[in-house]
Amino acid sequence: MLNHVMLGSNDIERSKAFYDAVLGVLGAGEPIRNVAASGHVRLFYRHNGSTFGLSEPINNEPATSANGATIGFKCDSAEQVKAFHDVAVAHGGVSIEDPPGLRAGAMGALHLAYVRDPDGNKLCAIFRV
Repeated sequence: MLNHVMLGSNDIERSKAFYDAVLGVLGAGEPIRNVAASGHVRLFYRHNGSTFGLSEPINNEPATSANGATIGFKCDSAEQVKAFHDVAVAHGGVSIEDPPGLRAGAMGALHLAYVRDPDGNKLCAIFRV
């Protein structure tokens, strides 16, 4: 259904350091660095048919996180969920909600971890049992 997700960044190099580490846990390699016609830097991480992008806001306004928005990253194991969380926190992210772990609910058993990136975007690491 989705081709890509793009987030704004107020400090593209800080975001690169954070996402290089965090997305590296999932197997993503170095991002493709692109400079838009406007001169703004964008980074594109590609992995398993998906693209995750970061961009300096083209309108020159500050990047802000969306209220109620979450970007979920699919993990291959409960251990990968925990590693995603721990690497995110070690690289400037903030752990939010419950600690990483198993949750049971209407959607079945899930291993979840939630963090905010350095720009305040809410990220979820998820493994469906």
